[in-house]
Amino acid sequence: MLMEQEEETEWEWGGRRGLPLATLLECPKLTPPQPRKEPRSLWRLGSKKDEVPKGTRRGLQLSMEDDSLTPEIHGESTQPLLDEQLPREKVPGLCSVRWGLAFILHVSFFVTYSQRVDLSIAIVAMVNNTDQQVSLNVSADVCPESSPVPHNTSQHREVKAPVYDWTPETCGFLLSSFSYGYLITQIPGGYLTGIVGWKPVLGSGLLLSSILGLLLPSAAECGVAYLALIQALRGLSQGVIFPAYFTLWTKWAPPQELTCLMNFADAGTTLGTFFTLMVGGITCQTLGWPAFFYIFGSVNCVWGLLWFFLVFEDPDSHPCISVTEKEYITSNSTQKGPCHSWSLPLLPMLKCRPLWAIAVAYFCCDWLFYTLLTLLPVYLNHILHLDTRESGFLSAPPYIGNWLGQIGTGLLGDFLVAKNLLQLGTLRKLFTALGMLCPAALVLTVPYVGCNRIIVVILFTLSMTLISMTGAGFAMNLLDIAPRYAGFLHGVINTMANLSGMAAPTVAGFLSSQDTLSGWRNVFFLSGAINLFGVTFYLIFGQADIQVWARADSPSDVDSH
Repeated sequence: MLMEQEEETEWEWGGRRGLPLATLLECPKLTPPQPRKEPRSLWRLGSKKDEVPKGTRRGLQLSMEDDSLTPEIHGESTQPLLDEQLPREKVPGLCSVRWGLAFILHVSFFVTYSQRVDLSIAIVAMVNNTDQQVSLNVSADVCPESSPVPHNTSQHREVKAPVYDWTPETCGFLLSSFSYGYLITQIPGGYLTGIVGWKPVLGSGLLLSSILGLLLPSAAECGVAYLALIQALRGLSQGVIFPAYFTLWTKWAPPQELTCLMNFADAGTTLGTFFTLMVGGITCQTLGWPAFFYIFGSVNCVWGLLWFFLVFEDPDSHPCISVTEKEYITSNSTQKGPCHSWSLPLLPMLKCRPLWAIAVAYFCCDWLFYTLLTLLPVYLNHILHLDTRESGFLSAPPYIGNWLGQIGTGLLGDFLVAKNLLQLGTLRKLFTALGMLCPAALVLTVPYVGCNRIIVVILFTLSMTLISMTGAGFAMNLLDIAPRYAGFLHGVINTMANLSGMAAPTVAGFLSSQDTLSGWRNVFFLSGAINLFGVTFYLIFGQADIQVWARADSPSDVDSH
């Protein structure tokens, strides 16, 4: 009888006869019984308190103490048949869908910012500078000509293109007109993104802006007002892009990779600026500035159409993402499901001092950034007397520095937090201070080096490189304190920040209307003072903790409107 009992001893489930042990061992997901002292898995082992008299057949029993399934064979411990859910391992980055999305965004921002600076480089060729040149002996406060040959002779202008008699004030107005439209759609774009999703909003803004770029030459022929209108419409279309972009990463970026992914994608902005400055000057001089707009506009339109076929709203809707990566992203993402409903906690937002700290830092930093972005080619042309081609080449190195700085900042920021070398709040404030104070100090020295072109370009390059450190500072802070409303809040804050983008070129145009070093000295001093105020305000009030009103279970979801 004992031998018959032993031969009949098999695994059972719920008291019913199960498969023989040999059959179970053939299953690839199950492992043979092994002694184990302290089982820690979902399927735990039998213990002494579970012993039953000898000869009794044992099976898989459901433990009521810890809600686990207990395999028991003659009272001996076995290797767990099914391991408990292990912590999700990080999937490879370079071959992943999320990094592919970051690359697509990198190219998209390349396109976006090539459109932002195209007029800045083309306007040097569009404007007749002959009447604005200053005699060599008039004042010691201007740089001497590098060559007695005027800029607008046929030796330099190889093709015929329309030239306009625009004053520096007019040029400043045209360059800032983009911001007039850009700030209008920031808030609606961020709000709409939270309702319908980021993909259609971002893609439509990218494509429409590219189409409008093709109309710039015709608008310039019609007059200043028409050119300013097209620039404003381009700003309107691009105004929805970055609010949608912030919403995107709440669904696609695990927090431990957020800084690196965003900074890599953002780096496309400076790469696009660099390429446009390098190629734009040559194109304007050899083919004419209208051809410059037509070539770039056509390429940008093609990319705008491809965009809709290359990206997907979230990991769940992507057809090619692996199960491992999808689970890794969704289990770690800061936002699941819709970002927000039609109602918003507006009053708590207005009372939030960390939110105001981010807004002030954005405004102050953007003042200096837009001054450099739009007026660097003008400074090199009017003060250092470089022609269109030289101005384009020497305007490019600062943006290569910024591109490398953004990528390096993302890697360094995630590394410092992952290794617990810096707390998140400390990281944000440190990188904000370095990214705003150092560039401002370097720019202040530019007027004092006089007309030394090499030193001037080096100072501008260092300034643009260091300003990229804000990419791990206040620029990331919205996703720390309010990831659920990141798109909407970025729209609001970027609207305020782009008031500086609208004002900075205009103010600089008036201060530098005489094209003297003293006028540009005032431009740079004003930028430095504004940056100092922004850093101080952020260091006092900035935080990195998620706010109560931004939590999914916040009462503001019900009360606010």
